[in-house]
Amino acid sequence: MEKIIIDCDPGVDDAIAILLAIANPNLKLMGVTTVAGNIGIDKTFTNAMKVIALSGRIDIPVFKGAYRPIMFPTGSITNVHGENGLCGMELPEPTQVDSGFHAVDFIIKTVMDNPGDITICAIGPLTNIALAMIKEPTLANKVKDIVLMGGAAFCSGNITSHAEFNFYVDPHAAHIVFDTARHVTMLGLDVTEKVDIRVGLCERLDTGNHIARTTSKMSRAYSINDPFLHDPCAIAYVANPSLFSSIEGNIEIDYLSKEKYGHCFVRTKSTSTKEAPLPSTRDCLYKVTIVLNVDSKALLDLIASSIASL
Repeated sequence: MEKIIIDCDPGVDDAIAILLAIANPNLKLMGVTTVAGNIGIDKTFTNAMKVIALSGRIDIPVFKGAYRPIMFPTGSITNVHGENGLCGMELPEPTQVDSGFHAVDFIIKTVMDNPGDITICAIGPLTNIALAMIKEPTLANKVKDIVLMGGAAFCSGNITSHAEFNFYVDPHAAHIVFDTARHVTMLGLDVTEKVDIRVGLCERLDTGNHIARTTSKMSRAYSINDPFLHDPCAIAYVANPSLFSSIEGNIEIDYLSKEKYGHCFVRTKSTSTKEAPLPSTRDCLYKVTIVLNVDSKALLDLIASSIASL
C-alpha cells in the first residue's frame, strides 16, 4: 500500500482526486494539505474538509497551507470551478476545525517520520512543497517521490499559450521543486487532456450512491468550462502506473520572462532547445518522469468504480 499526502487547491477535479485516493485500496491517504490556487486558501481548506466529510472518512486530517505564491500574488485568475470552488455544489459542513498546524509542517513531519515511504501528490500550485523543501533541506532525500499535476511538456498551456495553470500561479515554487527534488513525476496537460469527463463518467456515477451522484453533478458543472480530469491523473498514477506511459527527462521553469512565464522547458535524450540544452556530463542524470499517455477508458473506469464503492 502506497502512503500518500495530497497537496491541493479544491477545485472539482481536486475533490475527485481526494475521493479516488480514499476509495482506492492501494493507497493510504495520510493527510490533505491545501494551498491557494483555484480559489483562496480559506475556501480551498474548507472545501477539502467538506470532501472529507462527504466521504465519511473524517479521520483523515486536513491542514491549511500557503495563502499566496512565493513571489507575486496572482489573485483569482480562474472561474472554472465557480465562486465556491465546487461549481456551486453544497457539500456537507465539515466536522474538522483548523488545528493551527501548518500544512508545510505536516508535510515535513510526515515525510521525516516515514523516510522513503511517502509520495507527495501535488495537484495545485507547488508553494507548500517548495516551502517544505526550503525549511527542511533533507526532505528531498526522504520523500519517496513527488507526483504532480502541472505543466505542459509538448503542448500548449491552458492559462496562457505557454503555461499550465498550476505552474503559472507559482513558477518560482515550481522552479524550486524541480531544482531541489531527487525525483519528480510530472503529469501535465499532455496526458490530462486525454481524460475527458464527457466520455461516460457521469452516466456511470449517476447510478451509484449519494457520493457518486454528488460527484456526477459537480463533474457535469465543471465540464462546461473544462472537460478534463486533470488532478485525478496524479492519484491514479500512484495507484496504477501501468495505465500510463512516460519518458525520462529534465524540466526547467521560466519564472523570469513575461512572454513565457510559467512555461516548462523540457530536456530529454532526443530533444534540446536553446533555453534547455542537453545536459553535460557534469549535470545530474535525468530525474523527471514525464507522463505523456494514458489508457483513458481504463482510467475513467477506475475513477467511476472507485468513487461508487465509497
